Amino acid sequence: MTDPLPDPFAGQPDWAPLPPRPIEIVPATTRVDLRGRRVLVGLPGLGWRGDLRADERVVQGSRTYVPVIPEHEWYRAEADQVEVFAPLVPVERVWVETVGARPPSGSPAHETGIRLVSLDVPAHRAPTPVFEADAVAGRRVVHVAESVEHRDLRAVTETYSGADGDICVRVTPEMEWYRWAWRGQAPSTLEVPVHLLWIE
Repeated sequence: MTDPLPDPFAGQPDWAPLPPRPIEIVPATTRVDLRGRRVLVGLPGLGWRGDLRADERVVQGSRTYVPVIPEHEWYRAEADQVEVFAPLVPVERVWVETVGARPPSGSPAHETGIRLVSLDVPAHRAPTPVFEADAVAGRRVVHVAESVEHRDLRAVTETYSGADGDICVRVTPEMEWYRWAWRGQAPSTLEVPVHLLWIE
């Protein structure tokens, strides 16, 4: 009876959920479908603007443009099947958010502290665990459940103690998040434990 108790996690080094794949930013000049994709626009050395969605490229004369729509307008157009104004941005000033490859095991999951970036291209941080964030309400989050990534979600609350004692956040699909703004219709939400949530 002097044997130590067995370790319930022995042989299961990945009992904790893996972080979601990171967002990578690629130029819209590459062969990537644009319709409905999140994009950033801007100029190297000046800055970048996000929370935008794109439509397919448009060629006028010898120039290629991308119709770019604020994300809330994109969702309204999709939900209500209405036309919205989309300024045409030269394709070389548009960058597309794509889901990248999972980093090799052993590499740091996310960065901390000051991170210097180049002003030549837009940058994006690696996914951050919600339990390490100072605020989460309104942020884009990824719910990782059984190695499946559920994206296009927004946090509706800050962290709180759930009925079962878990620390949780309520999330909603982005369509409902934006519908809440333009119709005042409260979104349906899902309570998710923070260890399954990452800020995108």
